[in-house]
Amino acid sequence: MTDAPSTTSIAAETYQKPRNQWWDVWDQFKTHKGALIGAAFFIFVLLFVYLGPLFWTIDPQYIDIRARNQGPSLAHPMGADQLGRDMLARIIAGGQTSIAVGLTAMLLSLIVGTLVGVLAGYFKRLDGILMRLTDLFLALPLLPLLLVIIMLFRDPLRAAFGPEQGIFILIVFVIGITSWMQTARIVRGDVLALKEREFVLAARSIGTPPHRMIVRHILPNVLSPIMVSATLGIANAIITESALSFLGLGFPSDFPTWGRLLFDGTDWLQRNPERVIWPGLAISLTVLSVNYIGDGLRDALDPRIRGR
Repeated sequence: MTDAPSTTSIAAETYQKPRNQWWDVWDQFKTHKGALIGAAFFIFVLLFVYLGPLFWTIDPQYIDIRARNQGPSLAHPMGADQLGRDMLARIIAGGQTSIAVGLTAMLLSLIVGTLVGVLAGYFKRLDGILMRLTDLFLALPLLPLLLVIIMLFRDPLRAAFGPEQGIFILIVFVIGITSWMQTARIVRGDVLALKEREFVLAARSIGTPPHRMIVRHILPNVLSPIMVSATLGIANAIITESALSFLGLGFPSDFPTWGRLLFDGTDWLQRNPERVIWPGLAISLTVLSVNYIGDGLRDALDPRIRGR
């Protein structure tokens, strides 16, 4: 005769540790094939541009005059430019700059947009002022504004920080202050909805101060739109930097970025089309992969979609 199972063993069998919410997010993210492919490709790009110099040791500024305008070969898999500089090494170096600009400008725009959105949504007296400021920035013609700011501050910053560092600071600042508005409006809308939720009203009823309310209850619940805006902000920053470099207003000609390589290659388009194809593909595929990641995160972080 077997003993009846004890209450403790039954409870141990029926009890299951609560599943982490991020595992649910990952399960939903995996169902988006485009997001998975985009994430894999973006990781490959990061490894390519940051670990590539360990394996491809040619200096991107090294001039091999005998390889001028040479097509793809074993010595130069992506060819060489008009001075004989290796295009593969310059694509790797350009990717480091373009992705660094994209990530840094995204962080700046995300911080500004989240700050403005949270303050406007939580404090009613600041809502009108901050949203009119946001509308003002949205109404400005961005490309002429970018050009004016760069023309005004390029030379002072280059003199203060050097030609590369000065332009980097200027490009990041310009992109950051002209791309925070969408994040601010999205975050504000979510904060306005969260203010009326029961857990926020309960925390307010026991005297929770506003700064603790924002940090403990508001910010964790607007993480979803912030993360989606972050991925899309990287793509927008890379495109904007490439456009400015293509117009000749970005980094110096001897400092490669993907946009600058594309600009330099247009003069040799008919003779060496690969000079335009390689940086163009790098920009297009990187931006496309980041956009797919953003789509996957948007679906995975939406509780109305997750679990279907």
